[in-house]
Amino acid sequence: MNEPIKPEIVDKIRQLETKFKNSGQDLGSYLDGLLHDRYLTYWDYIHLDTLLSLQIPRTHFPDEEIFITYHQITELYFKLIIHELKQIIDDKLQNASFFTERLERVNRYFRILIDSFDVMIRGMEKDQFLKYRMSLLPASGFQSVQFRLIEIYATPLYHLVGAQERSDFDEQNSLEEVFEHLYWKSGATDIKTGEKTLTLKQFEYRYTPRMMRIAKEVQSSTIYHKYLDLPEKERNNVELIKALRTFDTNVNINWLLMHMGAAFRYLNKEKGEVLATGGTNWKSFLPPSFQKIHFFPNLWSEAEKEDWGKQWVTHQFNTTK
Repeated sequence: MNEPIKPEIVDKIRQLETKFKNSGQDLGSYLDGLLHDRYLTYWDYIHLDTLLSLQIPRTHFPDEEIFITYHQITELYFKLIIHELKQIIDDKLQNASFFTERLERVNRYFRILIDSFDVMIRGMEKDQFLKYRMSLLPASGFQSVQFRLIEIYATPLYHLVGAQERSDFDEQNSLEEVFEHLYWKSGATDIKTGEKTLTLKQFEYRYTPRMMRIAKEVQSSTIYHKYLDLPEKERNNVELIKALRTFDTNVNINWLLMHMGAAFRYLNKEKGEVLATGGTNWKSFLPPSFQKIHFFPNLWSEAEKEDWGKQWVTHQFNTTK
């Protein structure tokens, strides 16, 4: 004898019937689909087999697997960071608590990446790295478009102009004009000739349309703008300001210094330096005290901006030698 259907199940069926009726759908058809659907498994849900097949080293050196896997993990975290930044940009409530909560998620992702960078700094044999890296030419971490998009979502483009030129640009300049002077372009340009490296040419060809499209979409609604547009009471929220400053230092000081530590360990040597795979000028490009990029310059004193990153540099070099 069949057991009677529980009242709570009947109630849920009625709710589903109302839901599908309101959208012009037939509940019975969906129930038929549910009857024939397979049970979901963990490995199918996260596409585990596909995920584990994406690590394809180009050499036989074992440590290359570490190198490629860590970079893929980094890009997945960048995807999560962009996901959170877009939620802030799309938010219409102008609420400091929502803003802060999403920024704390972003800062948590960056903290994980920064804390785990020892996988790169201490987790590979130097001799192996210096050999297999030659098979990666001219690819470079410089070509991470997601990191550039994080910058574009965070702050107006003119805040990302190189330090020596920044005073010449403001919101009155066109995005196209400002884009040509972004700080990171100098990091992949020959200092003597002014010629762009192949790494930069490839990157610009592949991603300039996408970066410009997004820059136009958020021209007046970056995280910087969203903060300024908050009501005064919300804008002065202490926890929000702390989260914004942490975001700024995580991206524009701590993350860069971890890369400096890795470059110093693997590319620096007594009789000169080994060139980065993309030909980037890492010693002039990575130090935060050189570029002085601030997403939120209004949240820092002139003294703090002048000393940007300096207090971290000595400690970082001493601990990564």
